[in-house]
Amino acid sequence: MTAIADFITGLPKAELHLHIEGSLDPELAFDMAWRNGVQLGHPSIEALRAAYAFRNLQEFLDLYYQCMKVLRREQDFFDLTWAYLSKARDQGVRHAEIFFDPQAHTARGVTFDAVIEGIWAALRQAEAEWGLSSRLILCFLRHLDEASAFATLEESRPWRHCIAAVGLDSSEVGHPPSKFTRVFAKARAEGLPAVAHAGEEGPPAYVREALDLLQAVRIDHGNRALEDDDLVRRLVAAKIPLTVCPLSNLRLCVVDDLIHHPLKRMLDLGLMATVNSDDPAYFGGYVADNYLAVHKALGLGRGDLIRLARNSFEASFLDPAAKGRLMAEVDAYAAAWPVISPSGS
Repeated sequence: MTAIADFITGLPKAELHLHIEGSLDPELAFDMAWRNGVQLGHPSIEALRAAYAFRNLQEFLDLYYQCMKVLRREQDFFDLTWAYLSKARDQGVRHAEIFFDPQAHTARGVTFDAVIEGIWAALRQAEAEWGLSSRLILCFLRHLDEASAFATLEESRPWRHCIAAVGLDSSEVGHPPSKFTRVFAKARAEGLPAVAHAGEEGPPAYVREALDLLQAVRIDHGNRALEDDDLVRRLVAAKIPLTVCPLSNLRLCVVDDLIHHPLKRMLDLGLMATVNSDDPAYFGGYVADNYLAVHKALGLGRGDLIRLARNSFEASFLDPAAKGRLMAEVDAYAAAWPVISPSGS
């Protein structure tokens, strides 16, 4: 590793945009397919990995939901989550806020309890053994209807002590946040704050709807918000975080090259941008890999990297005292490192 790669890997950071189902790598998918008697539709690990050539979000989602069918039992969800947390720990993650998609599993006959019990057990074990804290965010699939979202919110009731917020994900174009205004109002009335995917492929208007109608306190992606100067000023003034996913944006053709990624501009405009991995098994890298990729492509310096790490804790659902402790860890870590040359050597 270069000095800058070492610095990035060890830099304390939070990950705020991670779909746990998107951390299902081909090796684990084939192991689960074998033990659960499921056919994946690809003859080998290599063939499955070769299918990771996406031209847009929908092509990715088609494969994502196909692979998800290997997740059948509580143990599968534990193993999936534990595998992610192990990788995250090795990349400097001190706190993770994890999306899960219960509708994608209950529609296949998997119980809500099996899904959340497996995930929750892994989260608690990681905190007990490693001190890696976490929060769990229940996402509604926006390509499904409002009634399904309402049913899922109701089904989550026995597990509310495990759920920190609700989110909105899946196919964005044609499924605006306004479609789920009433569901999010009900969730909010029941004490669950909102985050929402908006402005990845959808227009800036979707970001506005997420803020105005869903009362989202964090925008997942948000790239296209930069097309609307008034919206940018609003996001800056309100300190609304953006959970940006550079390698995902590249693999899904949101940007054609990382040198054109808007992250540096976001920082220069004063936006509270964070760096995350989204669906790392499909997009070629976990969170530190994303930091290193944007460092190389955009010339992000040491100060930018430290700012991104501090933003990640500030934008989290942690309480103020925990945020303060973790941001102090970032500062202490940075102070202990010598100045790194621009080349990263």
